[in-house]
Amino acid sequence: MGDDLRVETLRDAYRHGIFPWPHEELPLPWFSPRRRTVILFDELHAGRSLRKAQRRSGYRCTIDQAFSDVIAACAEVPRGDDVGTWIGPEIIAAYTRLHRAGDAHSVEVWNGSDLVGGLYGVDAGGLFTGESMFHRAPDASKIALLFLIEHLRARGATWIDCQVMTPHMEALGAREIRRNLFLDMLAKEQAAGRSLF
Repeated sequence: MGDDLRVETLRDAYRHGIFPWPHEELPLPWFSPRRRTVILFDELHAGRSLRKAQRRSGYRCTIDQAFSDVIAACAEVPRGDDVGTWIGPEIIAAYTRLHRAGDAHSVEVWNGSDLVGGLYGVDAGGLFTGESMFHRAPDASKIALLFLIEHLRARGATWIDCQVMTPHMEALGAREIRRNLFLDMLAKEQAAGRSLF
């Protein structure tokens, strides 16, 4: 627990498999779940209809061109009456600082000049940890994820951290692994010294 969201604190936390997850009426809690959700690229479920949508959409994807717009859009995504959003002003400010420091990154999906989807997350020293995604057009968030995976795969990465399971991630082939296995895998990625961005 604790409200320290300095760049150095966030960087150290992510590199040890820990992330903050605000809950209303509580001091800021930090988590390292016993079961961690990951997508192994070889197990990605991107069906033919999604691949076709990716090819035919005419969308343009970019990296780190509109981080502030992406995180703001993620903050607006309805999460349900009982959940709300964890992306409040303090989180937006903290991750924007982390982005300026080179540790947080965004993927943008554009339809012409309109931002229609995207995601953001953190480079935990050679492993991408996804934080949130949004879409304003069909399949735009999934297309953002596919673009990110293609980008990371080209740099030698083989998996990403999704933190916790959601139906959306499960449909794409995500799986849960034990925390100790996750930490071992994270350490191997960091030891590889891979540059992701």
